Amino acid sequence: MSELKFDKTKCADCQAVACLVKCQYIDLDRNTAKQEWQKVINGEDSFVLEACTTCYACEEYCPFENHPFYLIVERQEEKGILPAPRPIVTMWINQCQPVGKFMVGKIERKALSYCYLPQFNALVKGKLFNGIASSVIFGQEFFCNAVYLHYARTSVIKERLPKVLDNINKQGIKELVCLHDECYGTFTSLAPAYGIDVPFKPIHYFEYLYERLKEYKERIRPLNIKVAYQRNCSARLAPETDHFVDDIFSLIGAERLNREYDRENGLCCAEIFRMAKGPKLADEVQRRNIDDMVRVGAEYCVFNCPACWDSLADKVARKGIKPIHMIDLCKLAIGEEQSLKLPALTVEV
Repeated sequence: MSELKFDKTKCADCQAVACLVKCQYIDLDRNTAKQEWQKVINGEDSFVLEACTTCYACEEYCPFENHPFYLIVERQEEKGILPAPRPIVTMWINQCQPVGKFMVGKIERKALSYCYLPQFNALVKGKLFNGIASSVIFGQEFFCNAVYLHYARTSVIKERLPKVLDNINKQGIKELVCLHDECYGTFTSLAPAYGIDVPFKPIHYFEYLYERLKEYKERIRPLNIKVAYQRNCSARLAPETDHFVDDIFSLIGAERLNREYDRENGLCCAEIFRMAKGPKLADEVQRRNIDDMVRVGAEYCVFNCPACWDSLADKVARKGIKPIHMIDLCKLAIGEEQSLKLPALTVEV
């Protein structure tokens, strides 16, 4: 079984203890953070293991790319600490077990991964996906398994991920365009952290969209809109892709508003908190996030993750902000209609 590549000597030399000091849900000074983090490293009991909301942010905060969040999850599982109720953990483990349920399109050298999110079937339409729309994989056999980080089950990831990678490789795929951060983060961060070889090139769909938009540059009509970008938890596993958000927005005339809860300080949809910590924290995080969008005058909220869309789209719409997925935003810029739409909502005042 693959072991986590974690270098505790890097933590010994780290005076910032950024992984804990920057945490938006655990309030610690540097001295206390250093003491508690050393306990986690040593495999001792620490309140950090119970308090963790599994927002993934410390993966991004670590200046050494030393995978502090993966270590926290390892320790949670070792100690039997469940970040979510046991029935929910069991449901996820059973629901996503690879049992031969999958869909494979007409696979080419380059393919799209829906992972286990059928919502992408509605989005992957139009000119931006010409030539690749039918080259698709979807289902449990191709499910990236990163979600088990939320449930303190790295053992499930280590067991299933190599099989998933082998299933993808058997399709003859050389380049896989990942339509969700969770997949891309699995292949570029999680798998390497456990020494698991990835036998194809992962491509984030932001990069794919940016390159396709440049091909259709003559069709782009600047949108001239002000947007709040909803950064999801899985984006923490691949922060190097965030510049593509700026690149795409610049190309299509969307202004990414400078707000408190974006970029490194971004707040996720918080629905995982609802299961783990109860509704009070989830509602408060969502309120702060959406109020921040309203405060800066956002006209649109741009979503990247289908789970964030399901959690927040109707709530931002009630505040008079139009929700839109990144793919649909790009479609609008070249004159195509968006795919994910909400029913008419009454705006809150």
